Amino acid sequence: MDIKCTDFETMVFQKIAAAAQSLDLDAYVIGGFVRDKILQRDTKDIDVVCVGDGIALAHAVAEKFSPVPMVNFFKNFGTAQIKVIDPTGYIMEIEFVGARKESYDFDSRNPMVKPGTLADDQNRRDFTMNALAIDLHPDRFGKLIDPFQGMEAIQNKVIQTPLSPAETFSDDPLRMMRAIRFASQLGFTIEKETLQSIREIAPRIKIISKERIADELNKILLSPKPSVGFDLLFTTKLLDIIFPQMAALAGAEYIDGMGHKDNFYHTLQVVDNLSAHTHDLWLRWAAVLHDIAKPATKRFEEGHGWTFHGHEVVGGRMVPKIFAQLKLPQNEKMKLVRKLVELHLRPISLTKENITDAAIRRLIFDAGDDLESLFMLCKADITSKNKQKVKRFIENFEMVMQRCEEVEAKDHIRNWQPPITGEMIMNHFKLSQGRTVGIIKNAIREAILDGAIPNEYEAAHCFMIEQGRALGLL
Repeated sequence: MDIKCTDFETMVFQKIAAAAQSLDLDAYVIGGFVRDKILQRDTKDIDVVCVGDGIALAHAVAEKFSPVPMVNFFKNFGTAQIKVIDPTGYIMEIEFVGARKESYDFDSRNPMVKPGTLADDQNRRDFTMNALAIDLHPDRFGKLIDPFQGMEAIQNKVIQTPLSPAETFSDDPLRMMRAIRFASQLGFTIEKETLQSIREIAPRIKIISKERIADELNKILLSPKPSVGFDLLFTTKLLDIIFPQMAALAGAEYIDGMGHKDNFYHTLQVVDNLSAHTHDLWLRWAAVLHDIAKPATKRFEEGHGWTFHGHEVVGGRMVPKIFAQLKLPQNEKMKLVRKLVELHLRPISLTKENITDAAIRRLIFDAGDDLESLFMLCKADITSKNKQKVKRFIENFEMVMQRCEEVEAKDHIRNWQPPITGEMIMNHFKLSQGRTVGIIKNAIREAILDGAIPNEYEAAHCFMIEQGRALGLL
């Protein structure tokens, strides 16, 4: 076999080959599996194309396994899938489809499909590296079929299309984002003509559903160095169309010789800094959005320079709208991102003043379970070409983290549960639920956070009685 496969994968291919021969079909492994094997990336799922009925082949292959796996098939699309378990316990998905050729209507990315040859199927692939196929015919078992020099493209780390890029991207504009995603994931460059076609055809991305675009954005954001992908989205003008708020961060303005940094490229650096320490998609989104409101809050103050007052608050309000616009989930993940955007200046601001225990308590209380995530974002946000400045900022920031540990050990504010509940207040003062109960609860919480009373039941109970007396309840 031209491509090195595991014993289990070879066994699977032999079963497919035998089933295909029994149906007098030619079958090939194609696409991502072949590419990733060459790149020595982990790959499990297999795409099989046959010249004939893919659903019939799936049923014949399933019969070769014991126990026989269920065949999930979609007659309208001519595709089928089975799942088998490899020796490590991983569920391998094998998808079958008949070779086809496609033609597209200009206003849709849904192709008109009819049966075709292997060559037709390879012609319709997005990139040369994804058009590679492994022949499963017994006489040619394991032979690599590479009509577009996909192997050379992989070796040279280049992304290019099998046919003209203008045709490839116009047919399915999502391929423009896939090119950028692969460049970001694999550290490849996009071939010059291919990249120019993306710039020229960028407006066609508007016919793609926002859900599909969000899926590609998330994959770019989860790549080892997301800045590669976002920079390409920006320079090709795709970002202006799919995520204009982020594109608006770009550029620096000068008045009287005073300028501000380019917040787009600062954001990319923050995202990369954070991504070096976490694979969490939503923390990475918080890095993308942490300064998203700077264009809206930018002001020039005579004698002072550029300011972005309140950008963290305005940015927090923008998060739900952006998540809705991009078709990202409106759930706890969105709330986490909003919370981190709103709080991202707090730890840094504490490095610029004499830190009181009360300020530390409030930070711990407001961040709660997400304190470490907030610290990770804030540390990533320390960017400067001045290494001494960065070193000083990080030392001050680490001092804030140390103070948080000390105050939390003493006061137990994190995941704070009030020592006096609303029910206790109602019972003591014979109150029904209402505004007065809330006033007393808030007063107790503020007193604990300010350090006026310890976070203990007895002290809180005495304070509750004082509050009741002041409100005329006793």
